[in-house]
Amino acid sequence: MIKQAPYLKKGDKIALVCPAKKLPKAIDHAIAILEDWGLEVVIGKSLYASHHQFAGTDSLRAADIQHFLDDPNIKAIIAGRGGYGTLRIIDELDFSTFKQHPKWIAGFSDITILLSHIIAETQLQCIHGQMPYTFDEATPESLTSLRKSLFGEKQSYSYKSAFKNKSGAASGILIGGNLTLLCAVQGSVSEMDYQDKILFLEDVGEQEYAIDRMLRMLKRAGKLNGLKGLIIGAFNEINEEKIPFGQTADEVIWDIVKEYDYPVCFNFPTGHIDNNLSMVLGATVSLEVENNNVQFKYL
Repeated sequence: MIKQAPYLKKGDKIALVCPAKKLPKAIDHAIAILEDWGLEVVIGKSLYASHHQFAGTDSLRAADIQHFLDDPNIKAIIAGRGGYGTLRIIDELDFSTFKQHPKWIAGFSDITILLSHIIAETQLQCIHGQMPYTFDEATPESLTSLRKSLFGEKQSYSYKSAFKNKSGAASGILIGGNLTLLCAVQGSVSEMDYQDKILFLEDVGEQEYAIDRMLRMLKRAGKLNGLKGLIIGAFNEINEEKIPFGQTADEVIWDIVKEYDYPVCFNFPTGHIDNNLSMVLGATVSLEVENNNVQFKYL
């Protein structure tokens, strides 16, 4: 059973950190939104730090996150942005105090490393959702979904897929995140258990052959055949190859997973898009797919 931290309430303190790439701009607008939610925002040393492309040195970023993992007054930690860099510090973090006094961790993209590690090592829920760096472009719906996830309000999503789905219904524990980063933790202590889970995947800036290779890696490793359901989010900003691969990203994925008998849906509103709806990793959810209609609910 994957446990959950206490949900936030007005007046709670939350910390903003950057575990990976540095921020190229101020995020005052995002901080104002979080404060409008009734939260007291604490700025971590890494948030505006700079070391080459990173938000400070590896040691600074690790120490910053560690400080807030151990601080009992901080009720949630939200990553300012992704990029690359979380993998460089994940093994330096000590989650022993965090296990005893759990709090919500939120982010997406490169932060998949941290989210996957938390699920694998601490068996605590965490949130794949918008980060302050992306608040400016975020839809109101995606920001509302993040707030509701943090404050424990029940949610359900429904939409119509533009790509063919595999119909069916399933319920189970939700896992997933960025495909590239999920592959990066395979075989390590940060790898989630895929068996009997509902998996969601998203990625950005990859070519079709790379998506094909990564998903086939997961398939060969036995990660796809024991799922209860598969949710395909946004695979966008795909770089055009000199010699076309011959399939879209959705077609690549469909060819690899069409043999399985669990429900599969495409174009789910999660990933590197404006309408990046929050996904609570470790939560029990239901997925209903009927032709192009998709219903997703937290149970």
